[in-house]
Amino acid sequence: MKTILVTGCAGFIGSNFVPYFLNKYPDVRLINLDLLTYAGDMANLSDAPQNERHIFVQGDICDRPLVESLFSQYDIRGVIHFAAESHVDNSIKNPGVFVQTNVNGSFILIDVAYKSWMDKPFVTKEGFEGCRFHHISTDEVYGTLGETGLFTEETSYAPNSPYSASKAGSDMIVRSYHHTYGMNTVITNCSNNYGPKQHDEKLIPTVIRKALAGENIPVYGDGKNIRDWLYVLDHCKGIDLVYHNGRSGEVYNIGGRNERNNNQIVERICTLLDEIAPRKDKQSYSTLISYVEDRAGHDRRYAIDATKLETELGWRAQETFDTGIVKTVEWYLKKYIK
Repeated sequence: MKTILVTGCAGFIGSNFVPYFLNKYPDVRLINLDLLTYAGDMANLSDAPQNERHIFVQGDICDRPLVESLFSQYDIRGVIHFAAESHVDNSIKNPGVFVQTNVNGSFILIDVAYKSWMDKPFVTKEGFEGCRFHHISTDEVYGTLGETGLFTEETSYAPNSPYSASKAGSDMIVRSYHHTYGMNTVITNCSNNYGPKQHDEKLIPTVIRKALAGENIPVYGDGKNIRDWLYVLDHCKGIDLVYHNGRSGEVYNIGGRNERNNNQIVERICTLLDEIAPRKDKQSYSTLISYVEDRAGHDRRYAIDATKLETELGWRAQETFDTGIVKTVEWYLKKYIK
């Protein structure tokens, strides 16, 4: 049975990935390393098996002795690295935490993997030839777009927040271990994920939670910031494809081709809630929308060109935003309405 180390999988994307991956690959064991910060929640893993094929370890990717012990104890033959500090607002308030986790933590992981799998640069240990390090990143490393154009794998990095800068730094570390040491690495940069299990602080859960509570729904600035929205399970399937079939050393962008601005997102959620869980006073939830001071350094538009992933590996997003947002709202209604 092959053993893969996954990191940060009590969080949003990872906790969707774990049950999907274990169900698809019955011959794989996952060692799930998560610090359980505010962003991680064991309840997110309630639908994942808790047995010999899924072993949860609470710990820090920055704890090198712990990481080394996991590689040794479980004979780790692959890494899929989700763990990251990811909330932009928090990175503005406390950037040092983001550098420590996203940059130093990623360095420790890939350096331990290198020393475990390789004898020296470009010489893999016998029996470790198939080991791969997959780093999960973000489209925010590319900066911001104008009214037209898309991010491709060739787009120059231009991060504009401490969060995106720290992710760009981790991407560069992974890239360097491929080019300097010959490690088998892949990087995926995704657009905005949405779906079940996302942390309450993020836009879509916030809109639903505030609306149901009858509170003002906060929207940054003029609400015209545009993102490409990717349903989380589609992202998980893209990660799976790249981990198994992507070319070593390559970057693959994963995007939903679902551009929406924040006003459109909020209005759509309010309309769905009006239909599914109408207010007692019969007013629309949209009357609760309230515009607040914009976030510092708020990028105007992100949009990903996923052509490389689609043409090389045959990936397609199966959810449109209209289908995915219905599933998402229904999931959060069950969470927030007791």
